Amino acid sequence: MAADAPAASPQHSRPTLLAEKCHDADADELSGHPDDAPASPIIVQRWRIRAALPMAAVLCIVCAGLAGWLGFRMWQVDQRSAVHAQWVQVARQGALNLTTIDYSRIDADVQRILDSSTGRFREDFQNRSQPFVDVVKQAQSKSEGAVTEAALESTSGDGAQVLVSVSVKTWAAGTQQDAKSWRMRIQVQNTGDGAKVSNVEFVP
Repeated sequence: MAADAPAASPQHSRPTLLAEKCHDADADELSGHPDDAPASPIIVQRWRIRAALPMAAVLCIVCAGLAGWLGFRMWQVDQRSAVHAQWVQVARQGALNLTTIDYSRIDADVQRILDSSTGRFREDFQNRSQPFVDVVKQAQSKSEGAVTEAALESTSGDGAQVLVSVSVKTWAAGTQQDAKSWRMRIQVQNTGDGAKVSNVEFVP
């Protein structure tokens, strides 16, 4: 009967246990924290920072996109407001041109109206301008308009309707007449030479 194998001596088991402990310690150090000890606060903080970085990047991108969109919208509003103000100003000047007439410079006054108008309105006024000039010269009449109020009524892409109130003083053969108040609905249209008057209606 074969003899039993000799039992492992304590001298042989000690190196093996030390090697295993060293291997476990190395693994715990590489993983960031050992299984049998609480994680270091510094390591935990690093892990939290690493986990927060992607979310921070996403938030930065979203904020940058939102800021750009809001900036673009504000620019659009400013541009639209500037265009609307220009249309109102053109309508105001158109009303003044139509109501400020002097027989002594009637040709220049008529030309100013033609230069500031477009479309069918310009054609109609040009066709009727000579009889109008003759009447003004014969009566030696003068008129002076003053805009009392002007407001944008509606817009339609490249044009707008503007309501204008005008107070008009008139003189005939040197005699002043009673001042009258007129209200006009003036259509303004964009052209290659800028915005111009395209239609005029007198409203109650």
